[in-house]
Amino acid sequence: MRTSLLALAATLALPLTACTSDGADAPPASASAKAPAAVEPSIDTMKRLVKELSSDGYEGRAPGSAGEEKTLALLAAEFGKLGLKPGNKGSWFQDVPLVEINAKNVSPLSFTGGKSAVSATYGPKMVVGAYRTTQPKIAVKDSPVVFVGYGINAPEKGWNDYAGVDVKGKTVIILVNDPDYETPGLTGPFNGRAMTYYGRWTYKYEEAARQGAAAAIIVHDTVPAAYGWNVVQSSWTGAQHVADSADGNAGLSAAIGWIQKDKAAALFASAGLDLTAQMAAAKKPGFKAVPLGAVKASVSFDNELRKHMSKNVVALLPGRTRPDEYVLYSAHWDHLGRCQAAPDGDDICNGAVDNATGTAALVALAQANVKAGPTDRSQVFLAVTAEESGLLGSAYYGSNPVFPFSQTVGGVNMDALSVAGLAKNVVVIGKGKSQLDAYLDRALGAQGRVATLEPTPEKGYYYRSDHFSFAKHGLPMLYFEGGEDLVNGGTAAGMAAAEDYTKNRYHGPKDEYDPNWDWTGVLADLKLYYSVGRDLATGSDWPNWVEGDEFRGIRDKDRAGK
Repeated sequence: MRTSLLALAATLALPLTACTSDGADAPPASASAKAPAAVEPSIDTMKRLVKELSSDGYEGRAPGSAGEEKTLALLAAEFGKLGLKPGNKGSWFQDVPLVEINAKNVSPLSFTGGKSAVSATYGPKMVVGAYRTTQPKIAVKDSPVVFVGYGINAPEKGWNDYAGVDVKGKTVIILVNDPDYETPGLTGPFNGRAMTYYGRWTYKYEEAARQGAAAAIIVHDTVPAAYGWNVVQSSWTGAQHVADSADGNAGLSAAIGWIQKDKAAALFASAGLDLTAQMAAAKKPGFKAVPLGAVKASVSFDNELRKHMSKNVVALLPGRTRPDEYVLYSAHWDHLGRCQAAPDGDDICNGAVDNATGTAALVALAQANVKAGPTDRSQVFLAVTAEESGLLGSAYYGSNPVFPFSQTVGGVNMDALSVAGLAKNVVVIGKGKSQLDAYLDRALGAQGRVATLEPTPEKGYYYRSDHFSFAKHGLPMLYFEGGEDLVNGGTAAGMAAAEDYTKNRYHGPKDEYDPNWDWTGVLADLKLYYSVGRDLATGSDWPNWVEGDEFRGIRDKDRAGK
């Protein structure tokens, strides 16, 4: 669920990180001695599949739609023609239980009891929905309102925005990102500019539910959110998908959503408070939640509910000598389906870049590996569902892996490849976290390119694509994006392309296939994915997270005794 086609360019690269066997601190033999087979992934395959997957006939590839059925059939056919094996006990598919929720008859979000009434209309000024999957009607009425700053409860950091306040049955107003996102550098209680998981909207709703809030509303602010209101509106209106559960998610807040910052300012003013001053206070340690006096919140809507079984696609290229060791390639096949219509009436969010490119890349990489011949280890090509709904398909695989993570070496994740042309760099999301960096550095060296740090770590890209679902289970995954230091036009051209995509196409109906795209950057990046995956699949090493990383302990425990 990305917010730009490309990460902003950066010139500072970390030193090369040594990939190691379990616990060792030396470069792996596979990364220093074995050259990948000289097979080039097919751009013709990429073009054909991106054009097909993003055509109007697939209706935006929403989970549970006719577009899903067509996507699944296409991918199974493509993998089958290449000679891959169905990866899930003879099936191409892994069932992922979801519930489609469509909010209807949404009332304005109203705040009464203050100096003046404040009302935010659904779509232009607020969006709202629910994760409860057995409740057809939602009504939050006259709920006391509390400002809880960034909505973070992090005991290990000595930070609790909910300390001393009871929000059970109340509506909480929450800021997006971390308290120190404006701090220069990468130091601070929440890593300075680098967003932690505490800054993600998913966490904020989770914590609000744990605190018993009836409703949780995030204040939209473009810079810390990293995307404009247009993205919120297109992503949060229309059918939404949530993971099914035995209790129908009864423990979650009745209503969750976003509100425009100007409406939040009016709300605070009605309570005799200044939003800007309260936002500044929330950044400081020791912040205390602020009840908004007599202000009460109300909102209601109907939920159209439909349970359905979406699917991940699992294709296997069996290994030659160690078939029970696996290398994972992942990408999400889904997009938003029908969405907020463009001025010309087009309401299909085709998702050509995001993520027909990554889905097509799975097939192109499988094709190249088949041509190159079998590797020692098996290779798994996983196309997951419902990424746009909160990484649901990859999260389900993470909790129910077809191939045990203790036997999975690592892998690569692909989400929205750059069609802006060849760049001198790639931006590694989470650079320095895992020993997979050295595999990428080796492949980049062969191309005369470099890996650079995230220049906008405050946007939290690490927590916004499917690799995160696997990292949480200890599996090292590499995720990078095409850089913006373009060979033709430099960073000025790259930044212009990124801005144009974010403003005019991202999560909108105009993310469509364009025959005039420049595929040179896609091909160069595909070669990197191919080289890294091939090195992992022909080698014998088990790359790990670097010492002290948040996921290192999980991996060490998983691999103990292997």
